[in-house]
Parts: sequence; structure tokens; C-alpha cells
Amino acid sequence: ILLLLRNPKDVATSFYHFNNGLSFLPSYETWDDFFTAFMMKKMPWGCYFEYLSKWNKYADDENVMTITYEELKENPVLGVKNIAAFFGISLTEKELQSVVERSSFQSMKKNSQKTHGSFGNILFRKGAVSDWKNLFSEDQNEKMDKAFEEHIGGTKLGTKLKYEVYCKA
Repeated sequence: ILLLLRNPKDVATSFYHFNNGLSFLPSYETWDDFFTAFMMKKMPWGCYFEYLSKWNKYADDENVMTITYEELKENPVLGVKNIAAFFGISLTEKELQSVVERSSFQSMKKNSQKTHGSFGNILFRKGAVSDWKNLFSEDQNEKMDKAFEEHIGGTKLGTKLKYEVYCKA
């Protein structure tokens, strides 16, 4: 199992745009309205922190590899090598480069109309790390940090996310 994690602040930012892009999901007039709903666990898919907390009990299983979106963005070649090794797949240098190029956000966004139709524009918006800084107020940032610590701060997944998100930023 490949478990891909992402900074909860960027998850919230992405979900905000995703929700507002799909007519069958609740939309929010403002970021503040969405943030309140997100923090009060009123999302159709549940609470991201509870999701992480549940996955944390499997983080040490030998059949689970955990990687962050931030890791993949920072060093996609190493990320693909590690994923391939985990699944026992050997790649030539040419195959490795092909996977890295074809799985880049830019490539997937470019091909999203073919692969996902009109839904592609909603799924592939920016693909940026730290886009949350464009929406979060200082108070919201502090609330999210507090919730992170309360739910998963001392866990294996929490430590991994904290390192990738805060220590490398």
C-alpha cells in the first residue's frame, strides 16, 4: 500500500477549490466559511486528521510505504525510485525518466482533458506546495497547527508530515 500524505493546510486549500468547482458538493461563499466547516469536521469525506490518525496504526507495517506530496515535489526522481523499489519494480534510467516526466503535475494537468474530461480542470488546479499561505489568516494557521498537534503531533505520520512541511520549508 502506498500512502500519500500532504500538508493538512494544503489539503484544506485544495478541498476548498475542489468543493467550489463541483456543483454536487457543498460550495462555500468564503474561505472563512470553508475553514470553519473543515475544522468542525463537516466535510463530506470526513476529517483529514482522523483519517491520518486511523492510518497511523498501519504506518509501521512492512506492506505500507508512506510518502508525502512535498517529498515527491522536492525530488521526484528519488520518490519514483523509492516507490518502484518498494513494489519490487526495476526501472531502467529511461523508464525512470519517463515515469517522472509523465507523472509530473504539469504533464498530468496538460493531459487532464483526455484523462478526466471536464473534471480535469477541477482535479488539476495548481499542484503547488504551500499554496495555503494565500488563504490562511494567522489565526487560522495557529488553529490548524493546534489541531495537528492534538490529533497526530506525536505519531509517526505526524512526525513525518511535520518534518516534510515545517522543517524543510
